Order: sequence, then structure tokens, then C-alpha cells
Amino acid sequence: MKFPLHRTKFMALLIILSASLLTLKDSQALNLKTHKISNTVYALVGELGPRTYENNGLNNTMGFVITGNGVVLIDSGASPIGAAEISKRVAAVTSQPIKWVINTGSQDHRWLGNSYFRQHGAEIIALKKTVTTEKKFVDDHIRGLRNTLKERADGIVPQYATNELDTNHAKLTLGGVKFEIIWFGNSHFPGDSVVWLPAQKIVFTGDMVYLDRMLGILPYSNVLSWQKSFHKMEQLNPKWVVPGHGNVYPLATAQAETGNYLDFLVNGVRKAQADWLELDDTVNLLSEKKRVAPFVHLKNFDSWHRTNINRTYLTLESVE
Repeated sequence: MKFPLHRTKFMALLIILSASLLTLKDSQALNLKTHKISNTVYALVGELGPRTYENNGLNNTMGFVITGNGVVLIDSGASPIGAAEISKRVAAVTSQPIKWVINTGSQDHRWLGNSYFRQHGAEIIALKKTVTTEKKFVDDHIRGLRNTLKERADGIVPQYATNELDTNHAKLTLGGVKFEIIWFGNSHFPGDSVVWLPAQKIVFTGDMVYLDRMLGILPYSNVLSWQKSFHKMEQLNPKWVVPGHGNVYPLATAQAETGNYLDFLVNGVRKAQADWLELDDTVNLLSEKKRVAPFVHLKNFDSWHRTNINRTYLTLESVE
């Protein structure tokens, strides 16, 4: 049976539209968004909420850079299944293979997808400081992922850097693009680093910077070092900041939502201790609405802010 030309075109359009909607539905289900920063630099922005079975533990921001000799991926996700989804996002933009994977940190979603990319021929790169922390926390992270990802965590096999860099500042070039991996100091985790693209003035900060959501001071975070590290990173004067969590913004937003908050914690707690305030009184004082107004819009503020004050107080009490 022959259809009129206009009906044939209409049916073809429906098929294309249906395929596009299915792709969009799959993408929205995972909620891993591809953000184009330039013609060759992209961010992959995960959910702002917690790790879930549905998001494959990808509640973080990663990215990739297209060079003249392949793709450089910044962080590899929390599992091989998550890594495969990352690979699909890259393949949707470029046919070039992923040649390098750089790990900025040691938390699960920064590196436990390494094995997938290694099996596909990528070189895994990280600072020695980062690898040391990966090895320290790997069992805890995999145990947590098994609780969240269930059978999707079965394929997780720790793959450490095949190119482990024993330095605080490494300079690398691939396909004409210059990369710098810099450790400014311990932050969310010991050994956290940033990836700096000097020509493009773009910095991938890993978990040094949280945007759109509240950062978390963990028992093994060093809030004093984190504060100093952030201000050292500022001196790069990046045009764009690709955070460890949240969307891509200019430096001013990173200063407002991470730098200023770290200053608020450290300076506020330090003054409270100088005034001989006890822990509970300090937490209440620094949680007053007028004081925290610049930060209450951040997702997870209510669940993290008082804990952050508490841990900052204990840290300062032990070192000052």
C-alpha cells in the first residue's frame, strides 16, 4: 500500500520523534546531563541528591575534553555500569576514543568506574596522594555501593592509576591540549586534586567545590586545609568552574557557594571559641537565619549545615 507523500513524511517524522523521546526518557531517568562549555570541553552533571540505584551512584559532576588525539575523561563514575553510561554520553558528542581518565579524588564516584575504561584501552592517571586515599577507603566505599546499587555493584573491581604521578603539580599534553593536575591541599578527602586547562581557563575541581548543593565536612575532611586550598585555586582565575557537585558556573558563584561558606565556618567557629562559647551554643549561633541567609538556598542545607559547624568546631578545638 502506498501512502501519499505528505503522510509518508509525517510517519517518518513520528518515528524520529518517538526515537528521540525514548532517548530523552532514558537520559532523564538517569539524569546525567551533558553541558557544553566550549567546542571541546564538556561537563557531565549528575543529580544533586544522594546516590541511588536508579542513578547508578552518579550524583556528582564529571567532564571530558576532546583533543586532537582522543578524549580525556575527568573522573569515571562509581561503577562499570555507571561508566558505560558516561561512555555513551561521550560517544554522543564525539567518535574519538577515550584515551585518558584522570581521577581528581578518592570518593567512589570519582574512580570506581576506572576498570571499565581500562578494559577499553584508556590510561588511568592520578596523583599518588589521590591513589593512597583510594586504597585507604576502597572497602568502605564498595560496601556502601553494594547497599545502594545492589546487583549493579557486582562488577566493581578497583582499578588504580596505571600512571601514578608522585608530584603535587603535573603537566601533561594530549593532542595539543595542555592539562595540569594540581594538589592545593586536602579538602573533602585527603589527596583531592583539580584539573586545570590553562588555555581555556577552565578548572575541574572535583570535590573541592560544591555548587547548587551544600558541601559536607566529613570526619576525615580537613576544613582548614580545604579553606586554604579553595583560595589557592581562586588564584588560577578560571573563567568556568566545573565543580564536584552541581552545575558549571563562573568563579564568582564558586566563591559565593563554597569559598564564602568555608570562610563562614572557619571564621565563625574561631570567633565563637575565642568568646568561650560551647559547641551547642556555637552551632545555634551560626545557624541563625540572618547569618546563614546566603547559603540556605543550597540543596541539603538543612541536613548538613549543623553537622558542618560541629565538625569544624571539633577540628579547630584540636589544633588551635
